[in-house]
Amino acid sequence: MLTNFVKTKNVNNMDSFGERIRKLREEKGTPLRIVAFHLGVDQAVLSKIENGKRKATKKQVELISNYFNVSIKELIIDWLSDKIIYDIEDEEFGFEALKVAEQKVKYQKRV
Repeated sequence: MLTNFVKTKNVNNMDSFGERIRKLREEKGTPLRIVAFHLGVDQAVLSKIENGKRKATKKQVELISNYFNVSIKELIIDWLSDKIIYDIEDEEFGFEALKVAEQKVKYQKRV
């Protein structure tokens, strides 16, 4: 399931969630302060999200999706994948744990 997604998703773009948000904002030509205002956050918070120094909340991801009119599914997947990477990137057995988690998810779907 998880590895199938990796195989099917366009992985040529390996941007972090924050980098993706910055690119969306820059493509639209909107200043940080304007986007932050529409999200209801301080521009310092949005800057930290874009720079990977702070994690967005799920609600913020939803607001970002609405503001930029992009797929909520894609943004949630990017956001979740960053959360997973953050938790396992320095773990010696992180990749193996990810494989086991995939099997557990498959099992839970059947139960």
